[in-house]
Amino acid sequence: MAARASGTSSLASGWKQAAGGARPRSAPLAGAAPAADMAAWPAVPLLINLGGSLLGFAATLTLIPAFKDHFLAARLFGEDLNKASRQPVPEAQGVISGAVFLIILFCFIPVPFLRCFVEEQCAAFPHDEFVELIGSLLAICCMIFLGFADDVLNLRWRHKLLLPTMASLPLLMVYFTSFGNTTIVVPKPFRVLLGMHLDLGILYYAYMGMLAVFCTNAINILAGINGIEAGQSLVIAASIIIFNIVELNGDYRDDHIFSLYFMIPFFFTTLGLFYHNWYPSRVFVGDTFCYFAGMTFAVVGILGHFSKTMLLFFIPQVLNFLYSLPQLFHIIPCPRHRLPRLNPGTGKLEMSYSKFKTKSLSTLGTYILKAVKILHIVDVKSGTDEDGEYTECNNMTLINFVIKLIGPTHERNLTLLLLLIQVLGSMIAFSIRYQLVRLFYDV
Repeated sequence: MAARASGTSSLASGWKQAAGGARPRSAPLAGAAPAADMAAWPAVPLLINLGGSLLGFAATLTLIPAFKDHFLAARLFGEDLNKASRQPVPEAQGVISGAVFLIILFCFIPVPFLRCFVEEQCAAFPHDEFVELIGSLLAICCMIFLGFADDVLNLRWRHKLLLPTMASLPLLMVYFTSFGNTTIVVPKPFRVLLGMHLDLGILYYAYMGMLAVFCTNAINILAGINGIEAGQSLVIAASIIIFNIVELNGDYRDDHIFSLYFMIPFFFTTLGLFYHNWYPSRVFVGDTFCYFAGMTFAVVGILGHFSKTMLLFFIPQVLNFLYSLPQLFHIIPCPRHRLPRLNPGTGKLEMSYSKFKTKSLSTLGTYILKAVKILHIVDVKSGTDEDGEYTECNNMTLINFVIKLIGPTHERNLTLLLLLIQVLGSMIAFSIRYQLVRLFYDV
């Protein structure tokens, strides 16, 4: 994480940031204000935020079925390929939960600055905090719009990489104007070579931009069964909320309060969406939700100054990304849909396969297939048909890999298992964050 403050008084001062000089998040309060009053101020915005989030949960639950016919009339629907009956299912419902989220936070904008409506409680208006809040909402709003455009226009994969990059620019500008520090604490094993601190300069901004791209697409490529997109986002959001609450007594309390302002409404609006997206799904969340969720996580990770910790909560998504790399980079042919396939006879999901001519595979692709076959992490088959020699392998997603390990399974059980893996990933993340971190940083 970039540096903002000197000293190492908290558990993860080394993990969080190095010595440096960014402006503090909170404006100073008047000295006459009692300490108890100052401590009470953050509780009021958080309670108001929680109340608005609960209303947002109810609104999302109500609005999704209310708008179902509108989406069907606009031909924004698809078929559930993992069901025997191919009834039209409304798509892009993430735009509803995203809109409710934005309305909650638009109404919430003045709340964190309530103390400045009482003259003796505010020495100066905290413009930096205000800019961060507005800039974050702008980035998320842009991502919801671009995600909905993707659902409507069915954009190509190269556009899916470009869109989050564009939407992250307001976020990077806010970081530049409010903090601007690009110095990191070097992990212990590398300090002999690099020293205690290292200024990454523009590379740090490249890292933050790539973080936004990764977060949005990591959720998007771990998808294809009922409830998995919203479910994994709920687990990640809950993990971040727990982390923020634990850190409220630390040195960077204001950063975590800022994160909670976003994560609490996101959790409850996503919970409403998850209710309708759970098996058997009555709606599809669409790329709109994946982009919205990913950008929201990127916002709190970057401006809350815990991007490395946030990435720890993405352990299953990172594993899925690494497993998918040969297909994502088209070293091995990648079909448009990589979701598991339904066996109508058993009603269970089985691995889906990518079939291609053996001679069309590059040398690198051939070596990769040989390696993964030896490691038994991909099911590779070959044979001959009327078109000549062919090779097929299971689509490289974490979903198919789990099916490879446990065999054909019911869609609901598969989703539950993947969400348990997500919870396990969060437990490992907390262990790394509060225990193994001592091996790399001074605490």
